Amino acid sequence: MQVLFKFRAPHASDHRELAQARLRTALSRLASRVPRATVQLADLNGPRGGVDKLCQLELHTVGAGTVIVRSVASEWRAAFDNALARALRLLARLLHRQPRRALPLRRQLPDGL
Repeated sequence: MQVLFKFRAPHASDHRELAQARLRTALSRLASRVPRATVQLADLNGPRGGVDKLCQLELHTVGAGTVIVRSVASEWRAAFDNALARALRLLARLLHRQPRRALPLRRQLPDGL
């Protein structure tokens, strides 16, 4: 799985390795269904503080389209954890709704063959 990391705040780059590791661990079972993920971190309010840390996850899936989830919190990790939990729930629901392919039926051969 390819993980792209984009940030618009100077301190967001400190969380890159942790975010990539947590995302890979959380999606390890679905790696074949989610070939690419994008993590975007932004500080909406600048250095003033407050509930302004934005995390946006984009999961590009095979067969279920693109899942985009945003979360805003006062800390980077909380915003990322909330977005990841919501994305996993949404992804599980989307993949569960997809119809399963039926197995081909076996043809019965005549008795003489």
